[in-house]
Amino acid sequence: MIHIPDDELLKKTGGMYKLTQLVFERAKELSRGAKKLVDIDSPNFITIALEELKQGKL
Repeated sequence: MIHIPDDELLKKTGGMYKLTQLVFERAKELSRGAKKLVDIDSPNFITIALEELKQGKL
């Protein structure tokens, strides 16, 4: 399940629009075969992208 981003992610990216853009682009890369940058057991590309961002990998 995808959770709504917390204030930390919004501050890190500069707002909801930029956050959405970053996550969408990264999810698209993952769907095309890019390697995950975090160890997570989710098949959902958006969840993976959010976790990568939260851990500072993006």
